[in-house]
Amino acid sequence: MKKNRLGTSELMVGEIGLGCMSLGTELKPAVELIHEALDLGVNLLDTADLYDAGRNEEIVGQAIKGRRDQVILATKVGNRRIPGKEGWSWDPSKAYIKQAVHESLKRLQTDYIDLYQLHGGTLDDPIAETIEAFEELKKEGLIREYGISSIRPNVIREYTEKSSIVSVMNQYSVLDRRAEEEVLPLLEQKEISVIARGPVASGVLAASGTAKADKGYLDYTPEQLHHIRQGLAGMVTDDRSMAQTAIRYALAHPAVAAVVPGASSRTQLLHNIAAASSAPLTTAEIQFIREHSPANRYTQHR
Repeated sequence: MKKNRLGTSELMVGEIGLGCMSLGTELKPAVELIHEALDLGVNLLDTADLYDAGRNEEIVGQAIKGRRDQVILATKVGNRRIPGKEGWSWDPSKAYIKQAVHESLKRLQTDYIDLYQLHGGTLDDPIAETIEAFEELKKEGLIREYGISSIRPNVIREYTEKSSIVSVMNQYSVLDRRAEEEVLPLLEQKEISVIARGPVASGVLAASGTAKADKGYLDYTPEQLHHIRQGLAGMVTDDRSMAQTAIRYALAHPAVAAVVPGASSRTQLLHNIAAASSAPLTTAEIQFIREHSPANRYTQHR
């Protein structure tokens, strides 16, 4: 599998990673899925302390035992569970980040995290304090690099100007092209990599996604989604399905280092990974997709 550098760091990630959120909470099948991914060349595993209240990190930790050197391990921080309070609270404070990293390390059964990501962020956050926490964790050797997971252009801009982030995890697909307006050009200029999540748009862009398209997606009507799906269906080749075409679209932008589609079954996993060996999109194919899908813009999340 082709590997790309994350930003200007030493982290080299396979272009198809594994978003671990969809693995479920049963240990054996989830570990088997991760092992198969690693065997097939995947090295980027993305989890978060938020997923299944830490259970996802525990499963990933079990799966990488004895294989830690094969993995670029990414997790996230910023959502805090307060005893006696329902749900999660947003806490990007230095004190919480430096506490939470130890809890993640314990669940992951490792002594370092390759990529530690702020799991969100707003302009109201104590951004300087947040950055200071990540920088201290780097100096302490608990993390190798850090990034943010955000779709907010103004927050991303703050971090590109004030921190040494190497990556931004951003939702990006044929159906969510908002990042093309500001975020992707900015990150390409700053030599900060994008890790694209949601490249198949929750399955809407898979061959089996007709029923999901009927329910709509973002601001799209079912009619618009079926029109876009019809266009993608016309691009299917012997070695590239509709979903793989969607994955290749996200990878086609030079700012994107990797995509992290989720997988809850072996069939999904194998299909996603096979996109790595399918033909990249031609310039004409990229142009066709852009002409047949709206260039949506950010109206919220500034």
